[in-house]
Amino acid sequence: MDNKEFRKLFGITAKYNGFESAFGGWFRESMECIIVLSLQKSNLGDYFDLNIKIFIKGIFGYSYVINKDLIKNDTGDVFRRQPQEYSEVFNLDARMDEAERKNKLEILFGKFINPFTDKSLLISGILEQAEMSEVALLPAVKAALSISKLSQ
Repeated sequence: MDNKEFRKLFGITAKYNGFESAFGGWFRESMECIIVLSLQKSNLGDYFDLNIKIFIKGIFGYSYVINKDLIKNDTGDVFRRQPQEYSEVFNLDARMDEAERKNKLEILFGKFINPFTDKSLLISGILEQAEMSEVALLPAVKAALSISKLSQ
C-alpha cells in the first residue's frame, strides 16, 4: 500500500466514523471544541503518525473556525498521537493486506478515536482525561480550563 492509498483508506474510515474532510485532514466540532485528525508522513521511514489536535473555542480569546491552518500548522490547545499499540496500522512497511489494515483502522476508531473524541468535544471531558493522565495539559491551558469550569 502506498501513501496515497493509505490516506484514502484512512479518510474513508474517518468519514464513516463521523468526521468531515477538509484541507487534507478530518474534523469533528461541538459548541466547545474542534477535534482535528491529520496524518504526518515520517521523513525517517515509510510510516505515518496520527496528529490529534483539540482546539478549545474561546480559550485565550481565540474563536476557532475550521480552516487550513488548523489542519496543517497548529498543534492545538491539546495535542496527542495514536497510542503505541496502534502504530503498526500506520507503518506501510508492516506486512498486512488492505483488508487487514482496514480492519485495524476500524478497531482504532472504535476503541480509541471515537471514545477519545466524544470526551474531548467537551471541556469537562478534556479535564477528566487530564485527571486520568490520558492527555497532558500545558499549565496555561489547564489554568484557563479550570477558570472556565469554575465560571459555569
